[in-house]
Order: sequence, then structure tokens, then C-alpha cells
Amino acid sequence: MQITRRFLLGGAVAGLATPAWPEPPDTSPWPEQRPASVLVARSAQASEALIDAASLGGEVGFAVINLRTGQLLESRKPALAMPPASVAKTITTLYALDQLGPGHRFATRLIATGPLAGGRIEGDLVLAGGGDATLHTDHLATMAKDLRAAGVSGIAGRFLVWGGTLPYTREIAHDQPEYVGYNPAVSGLNLNFNRVFFEWKANGAGYELSVDARSEKVVPRVNMARVSVVARDVPVFTHDERDGREEWTVAASALGSGGGRWLPVRHPEIYAGDVFRTLARAQGITLPEPEQVARLPGGAVLVQHESEELSAMLRDMLRYSTNIIAEAVGMSASGKRGEAASLNGSARSMGGWLAGHGITGAHFADHSGLGVESRLGAGEMAAALVRLGPTAGLRAMLRPFAMPEVGGGANPVQVAAKTGTLNFVSTLAGYASTAGGGELAFAIFTGDEARRAAAGPVEAPAGSRAWVGRARTLQQQLVARWAKIYGA
Repeated sequence: MQITRRFLLGGAVAGLATPAWPEPPDTSPWPEQRPASVLVARSAQASEALIDAASLGGEVGFAVINLRTGQLLESRKPALAMPPASVAKTITTLYALDQLGPGHRFATRLIATGPLAGGRIEGDLVLAGGGDATLHTDHLATMAKDLRAAGVSGIAGRFLVWGGTLPYTREIAHDQPEYVGYNPAVSGLNLNFNRVFFEWKANGAGYELSVDARSEKVVPRVNMARVSVVARDVPVFTHDERDGREEWTVAASALGSGGGRWLPVRHPEIYAGDVFRTLARAQGITLPEPEQVARLPGGAVLVQHESEELSAMLRDMLRYSTNIIAEAVGMSASGKRGEAASLNGSARSMGGWLAGHGITGAHFADHSGLGVESRLGAGEMAAALVRLGPTAGLRAMLRPFAMPEVGGGANPVQVAAKTGTLNFVSTLAGYASTAGGGELAFAIFTGDEARRAAAGPVEAPAGSRAWVGRARTLQQQLVARWAKIYGA
């Protein structure tokens, strides 16, 4: 599946040299720093000057390692546990590839619990999720078409939905605003990243409102989620759940003349069933309202949709930083280990897996980095890049990170990295190829957790964007300096 920017709203680079660590070290998760020299001391002083000039407050930790030798070149508070933000997705990528394999696919099935007679299933029809976080409306439309091609026009029993492949999680992170689309529920049956599209347009008497499950080809209406406009200023949104339906209200003062945004879904199985029922009706298949079940009934598979291979899915996840994909593949990996009773439990399992590779000290609250409770040191992150990244082919999956021009032309330093951003948190971890032929792995963690906590659960608190901009400039400056000093 090709995930487009319209759907998300949201180049290959050189391969890695083999690291110098064939086995995990017995003690420190990162190697000893190189002996002090005048050059190194001056680089460290220059780094401190850049940090002071950035005026970020809070904390800054980093580590840069020679990828070929495994030697720690320079560090600052490498063991300081900080929120990794979306840089955590690189660990999730390594974890999922190791546990599931790059060719793994997730299957979504339509199962009949009884025989087909005269176009009718003499039993129930089950829409069964397989943990695919990339399932979208066009896929369901194709499944409905295939179901009709199999001779089905109706059912005698119930229309059931099941998502028990993965443990249900109402939201990824509790400290995010209720209405942000990047913090949805997660289950084994997910659709459109578990979001609905709310659209509004002013008319003379008020607003025309719609809630749909739009994809590239079809735009079916959603019945299980509704939005109403209320004459108020704050809060902008409220959310309530009643009998499997989701009721939103929105402040009239926030709407303007028209627009749209994605809202999260808290009942993903019912959502997917609701949309499939509409799509099936368009194919001449009559289904009752969906009913969620805790256990998967047995039966015959009539239609099956398979996701793209895990490696391609993870590449898109890293490119677009899609939280729900990280959570679904992370919990699937923990399920393979028999350790996925909950999202938090799965995240702890990932930390245990990382510790099994000699990289200790990490604490994960989730697989996406959206929760601020996750903690990781820059030294641990850089060690994972060196220790585990080359075998997994991680560098080729990371996006190019823009470096400032030099003398009006392209910067000779080529960087592939993963960024991470939360309010007053900015992180960067990846690989750099220097003009002198050097290969570096690095991690830079910055965060002002006091300011983040004071801001509360809002999308863009005052000063946050400017803070992140200064952090990003600092990251570019540090990488450029390391490339110059250690790039031979």
C-alpha cells in the first residue's frame, strides 16, 4: 500500500559498515570514550557553546560513535534518561524486524460460521482483524466486492467484529489532548489509523456537518460517530461514548467558515464494522449492525486481505512517524514472544529485549514514543544504532535529514535519521556520512520537561514551536561539527 500525504495528513542511502562489536559488551552499553586530546577537548567546548546559544533550558544529552570502530568519540550526559519521543520508533522497528521478520504480513479476514446457500450465509459473518494498522477504507471496499463475487448477498445470523489479535488500548498516551488524531485507540482491527474525518461548512443558518471514513477512492459516511456544534468558546471539543457510539461536540467559535480534521476513534472494531456494512450495502449485500465479540468464532475464510510486507510498512512508519503502526507492530512482536497482555506490558517486553542485547537502562511506556513516561539515554540509543541497526538495514529505512547549505551549495554531510518531537522535547538519532569518508552514529536528546508539564495537554503551547526550532538548529550544528572533527 502506498500511503499518501492526503491519506495521512500527517531514498535509499549508502549501506552501513560492519560494527566492531560481534557480541554485547559485559558492562557499559556504549564503548569507552576516546582518550582526551586537544582536538576533542575543543570540540566538547564548542558543543557546550552551541548548547548555551540555543537557550533551551532543561537538559541536553548526546553521544556520537565511530560506526566502523565502535569507539565513542564524544558524549554529554549519555546515560541521562530522557523522553525519546518518536526516536523510539527506531527501537520498535528493530524489535519488530527481529521478532516477526521483514516479510511478515498482517491478514484481515471475512469468516462465515455457516454454509452458503442461495446467496445467504447460514450463520454469522465475522470481520476479523489480524493486527494490520494500515488497513484503510479502500481495502474494505475491495473485500466487500470480493465477498459479493463469492456469491454472498446476505446472512441469516449476526455480523460480528473481532479485534482480539492485539490487546485493546483506548489511547496511546494519556497526557495528549482527547481530540488529536495521532492518539487513537489500538486493537487487532484498525481502520484509517482509527480516525474519522470531520468536515464542516458554514451555511446561512449554521453549519453543514459530516463524519466520514474517506480514503483514496471512496468516502463512506460513518454512523457510529457524530459531531454537533455548541455555542461556546472552550473547550474546543468534548467527547462522550454511549452504547458503542461516539458523540463529539465542537465549539462554534473555533470553526470559522469551513474546514476539516481527523478525530480519533475509541471503538475501532465497531468503526470498521460500521464502514464495512455501508460498503457491503453498495455491493448488494445486506448486513445487520456490527456486534463486537471477545472470542473469534470458527468458520470458513471467504475473503482475506493481506498487508504489505513488514519492512515496507516500517519504512512508511519511520517516514511519516505513524504512531498506531508503531503500537500495532510492537504489540505483535511482543505477542510473538508471548508477552503482550497490554500496551505498557508490551513496551516493557521491548525494553527487556533491548537489555538482552546488552543495552540496559531503557524504560518504554509505549512503542511510538508518544507517551512522555518513556525514558532512554542518548548513549543507549546510539549504541542500538551501532549494535543492531546494520544487521536490520535500518539506515536505508530512515529519511534524509536536511543539513544547512555550505557556500550556497549542498552540504557534503549526508544524514539519515529519525526525528522526534513533543511539546518542549526534540530528539534526533541516526547516521552521518562525512566528506572525508567517515561514518558516524549519533543520538541527540533535548527536553525541558518542566515547561512541558506546565503547558499541560494542549497541541501547541506558547513558545513550543520556537523552542523546537532552536533545538533542531542545535542538532544540525552538532552533527556538522562532529562531521568536521571526526569525519576522517
